[in-house]
Amino acid sequence: MLNSPEENQFNLTQPLAERMRPTTLDEYVGQEHLAGKDAVLRKMIESGNISSFILWGPPGVGKTTLAKIISHQLERPFHTLSAVNAGVKDVREIIEKSKSRSIFQKGRPILFIDEIHRFNKSQQDALLGAVEDGTITLIGATTENPSFEVITPLLSRCQVYILKPLDEADLEKLSRKAINEDSLLRSRKIEIYESDALFRFSGGDARKLFNIIELIVSSFSPNEEIIISNNLVTEKLQENIAIYDKNGEQHYDIISAFIKSIRGSDPNAAVYWMARMISGGEDPLFIARRMIILASEDIGLANPNALLLANACFESVSKIGMPESRIILSHTAIYLATSPKSNSAYLAIDEALSIVEKTGYQPVPLHLRNAPTKLMKSIGYGKDYKYAHSYEGNFTDLEFMPESLMGSCIYNPANNPREREIRLMLERMWKKYGY
Repeated sequence: MLNSPEENQFNLTQPLAERMRPTTLDEYVGQEHLAGKDAVLRKMIESGNISSFILWGPPGVGKTTLAKIISHQLERPFHTLSAVNAGVKDVREIIEKSKSRSIFQKGRPILFIDEIHRFNKSQQDALLGAVEDGTITLIGATTENPSFEVITPLLSRCQVYILKPLDEADLEKLSRKAINEDSLLRSRKIEIYESDALFRFSGGDARKLFNIIELIVSSFSPNEEIIISNNLVTEKLQENIAIYDKNGEQHYDIISAFIKSIRGSDPNAAVYWMARMISGGEDPLFIARRMIILASEDIGLANPNALLLANACFESVSKIGMPESRIILSHTAIYLATSPKSNSAYLAIDEALSIVEKTGYQPVPLHLRNAPTKLMKSIGYGKDYKYAHSYEGNFTDLEFMPESLMGSCIYNPANNPREREIRLMLERMWKKYGY
């Protein structure tokens, strides 16, 4: 069970974010569409009729807090697991305890799983039966899209509620609340003179907001007056390095924005997101590595030089190091963003893999097989093979596909100058593919 707000205030060894964690819905800030008056989640909690659901949203917006409010408010057995360090054994132990619960207990036990997206398929499968037959009510929390990270049978048995980043009004309310109500901070002389930088660096994350406030306050002696300004916040955060989490959710969001900006042919946005990563201390080789993948996946045959340049960028960055490598990275990002785009190679290999999955391992035609022995030659290996260089234009209309897949067109040239030339060539050479 949660401590009461008064108990939290006296546990001064906890971080500010934990001391400020609300214990009731009335204290909860943000997510009005879920927890506000007459909102769906508030009605469910107040009625006590909790069904299984998953909370999906960025870090620090109140997912775990909502689960803890439920544990505090409802008279039900409440179990908590973190998917980071829990396994199938832990899940099964809780399910067994829930099955053997006393008939005098009120309602189904609730199992809260934080970071449920980290559970693998077998771990999620272990939950499925207990959720389906009502042994437990599941509450999951995730920063990742549950459509991709939660198995379909489990997802179909849970309602998904989406939490949004906190807006400036929410952050304002939380920062004032911390300064005026926290047992440690309210005894200090603290004034928020400017809040733009404080809110900007918080990024809609309440935990980051409290961490920044706590960092600033801890840098002053107990009797000093603290006037929080934009310059002070920027200075104390040491040029944003503490805010960029190289191993966390923001890491993946920013590299995603970077890749999508290049794919969308916007060099300005690409360089901006690259600057965000560089200023946050991201490994420059990680950035270069992702550009190699993009050069083939999104530019490909429309500009084959893109892959060469991306490879050269990776080699150069590994030799040069920072800060000079920022120029090489920028050079490459701008080149890739302004290159013509084609994902035809990416689509072709996926189509080919799909055909293999559907048709299995088709035999290699005899005329394409290697014939290193007399026996192999005698049974037809290599017979009727035509050596392309022996024919005009180094081409002969030979069948290269397995018999059951003759005429299957897998590569479809995209509509860009380079691949329009390729299409014309293929039209001349391969009538059977319908180019």
